[in-house]
Amino acid sequence: MTSTATDLRAEAVEVERFGGTEDEWDSFAAAHAGFTHFHQLRWRSLMERVFGHECLYLAARDWQGDLVGVLPLVRVRSLVFGHYLVSMPFLNYGGPLGSDTAVRALVDEAVGIARREKVKLLELRSRLPLAVAMPASHRKITVVLDLARNADVQFRRFDSKLRSQIRRPQKEGVTVQFGPAQVAPFFEVFARHMRDLGTPTLPFHLFQEIAEQFPDDCWFACAYLADAPVAAGCGFRFGNEFEMTWASSLRAYNREAPNMLLYWACMERAIGEGITRFNFGRCNLDSGTHRFKMQWGGREETLWWYGLAAKPNVTTPSPTDGMFSFGPHVWRLLPTTVATAVGPLIVRYIP
Repeated sequence: MTSTATDLRAEAVEVERFGGTEDEWDSFAAAHAGFTHFHQLRWRSLMERVFGHECLYLAARDWQGDLVGVLPLVRVRSLVFGHYLVSMPFLNYGGPLGSDTAVRALVDEAVGIARREKVKLLELRSRLPLAVAMPASHRKITVVLDLARNADVQFRRFDSKLRSQIRRPQKEGVTVQFGPAQVAPFFEVFARHMRDLGTPTLPFHLFQEIAEQFPDDCWFACAYLADAPVAAGCGFRFGNEFEMTWASSLRAYNREAPNMLLYWACMERAIGEGITRFNFGRCNLDSGTHRFKMQWGGREETLWWYGLAAKPNVTTPSPTDGMFSFGPHVWRLLPTTVATAVGPLIVRYIP
């Protein structure tokens, strides 16, 4: 065989629906730049069980059958919102991992599926730029803080105003607890907070599944005042990083600022476990959430969300869309119990 033929054979990859083991997928994904917790294969069965969505997890293999690329992809389809292929829906990160050749092959396959099936939007939520011919949106960013190796050192790095904001809830008697027992109080705060924002809540069953499937690397934290949950967070550890994926606090307790102590407690725990990066999760540039995250002294990281839309300017559904803009105003008027019961039936189709 000539050297040219050998080179062509070495570069050739074949894309298929992944049928291997969890260890094969996870070991490969974790070894590549751009890996996040949400690339783990276990999210596939979680998406299927909780939301009933079809998962098209794609694998690229070389001529020897070895894995050289992976792409977790989830189909979200409804009559109201339309047909989407997203990696990963409801989460901050996804997208293909692997060699440039494998990534291009995986994206080409996803594009082919999207075009054949007339998908409204194919969206790949990558953390890093990809060597692909798809436009990238930077409408979302994240904020990342490099942590000191000692909690006292980290606390002293904060400016005096931030340290005062952390001490305030402590003086008010706020405490923070971690563990699987915090799933229910977390959801109590989260669902109420989402209702107040005018946004349908994710289902309680999702967080139960997360706690069960990822007991070692998912943290549920809840801040209490006089035994009542007033702020809560759920996040994930992957590699040397912890991401606060969902966080909420009750408006009635803004004066006590329990969310400040909640975030600091998570940072303290992260430092104690040798984690060196605290990820505040995605947000919109120049939003109130963005300003809250930046006050901790972190840096902005641009997210690379690649999209192929059937029509110009199509994104995933948002309450700010013209035809749905009335929704948040109506939603805030609903009793929390009603919003919590109905919300998951809607939000499962809003990736």
